[in-house]
Amino acid sequence: MAEIVGIRFKRAGRVYYFDPAGIEMEVDDYVVVKTARGLELGRVVIAPTQVLASEVTEPLKPVARKAEPEDIERAKEFEAREAEALAECGRLIDKLGLSMKLLGVEYNLDGSRLTFFFSATERVDFRQLVRELNRRFKVRVELRQLGPRDEAKLVGGFGRCGRPLCCMSFLTEFSPVSIKMAKEQNLPLNPQKISGVCGRLLCCLAYETEQYHAMKEKLPKPGQRVSTPMGEASVVGGNPLKETVLVELESQTTVELPLSDITVKKQPPRKD
Repeated sequence: MAEIVGIRFKRAGRVYYFDPAGIEMEVDDYVVVKTARGLELGRVVIAPTQVLASEVTEPLKPVARKAEPEDIERAKEFEAREAEALAECGRLIDKLGLSMKLLGVEYNLDGSRLTFFFSATERVDFRQLVRELNRRFKVRVELRQLGPRDEAKLVGGFGRCGRPLCCMSFLTEFSPVSIKMAKEQNLPLNPQKISGVCGRLLCCLAYETEQYHAMKEKLPKPGQRVSTPMGEASVVGGNPLKETVLVELESQTTVELPLSDITVKKQPPRKD
């Protein structure tokens, strides 16, 4: 058995697993851990627990310590300085004429590394920018390019539903979303209506796909012959949410009937 603790560094961010190293901690405790970016402040979201050693795919880094008030205060101080760093980087981008959109900036806990996040539609040579930033801030500078979905998650905003974006609120990882999901829900295949602020397909298309699939399985397929209280008919559509079937009668009249009023006619056996 192995002991792990789940730690998150950002709201709705991915959960990373560490070795609790015998330190007592509970959910919502702040801890200091060492990552590839140096020391960082994280929040416990999964209390220390035992798991099978086979479930741990790689060696876990130990938690350095529980965060002290000084650590939290230091993190707030660096957060206040990030606005200055963002403005200075934006000025240098304009000066160098770089085609990139600056999105955000973060210090690590000990202030030894400064990470800038940006997006760009084409390849950008930012070596001169990094040199200028190193000279200005006297720390290790890293520039990280983000894709459209990660950009929306970092910047935030509101969706067409009027609520804060799911990616910045609670989605910890991006699940694959396909146009087939929109078809399954009988949505108009208009990119403007099924795309989010990131320009990609709406993440919420995946929320009800399985439910729609299950409900549509109950309905007869278009083209099937059925019996109704109004006579025989042919299925031309259906509404899985209302559990109704749209049929065309022998009189060529189209009516919507409850699924309970429909009986699918058995197809005669094929003669080979």
